[in-house]
Amino acid sequence: QVQLVESGGGLVQPGGSLRLSCAASGSIFSINAMNWYRQAPGNQRELVAHITSGGSTDYADSVKGRFTISRDNAENTVYLQMNSLKPEDTAVYFCNANLRVSVLSPRYVYWGQGTQVTVSS
Repeated sequence: QVQLVESGGGLVQPGGSLRLSCAASGSIFSINAMNWYRQAPGNQRELVAHITSGGSTDYADSVKGRFTISRDNAENTVYLQMNSLKPEDTAVYFCNANLRVSVLSPRYVYWGQGTQVTVSS
């Protein structure tokens, strides 16, 4: 059974920083892309950052230059460094991973449970 567990959320003042982590565990053969999404109250879930297994990245325009996604393939972990945080970054942040549990299995997307990020003075 595969689990993704996020950590690192919390309350931070505008202009501050947070680092989110998402660790995948369980029966994992390989992980392809990993992503961070966020969902604010009343809004749809939106893609924030994307990273391939080779380390190529992409970002939503709203976070470019402020957020950095990275991953540790040996630890099956993806990170999101968030700097210069704004009140509009307030949301529940979710990670997901496109992975295989065995060499013969198809790829599935697994989601974490989410971690709350609140940016407020």
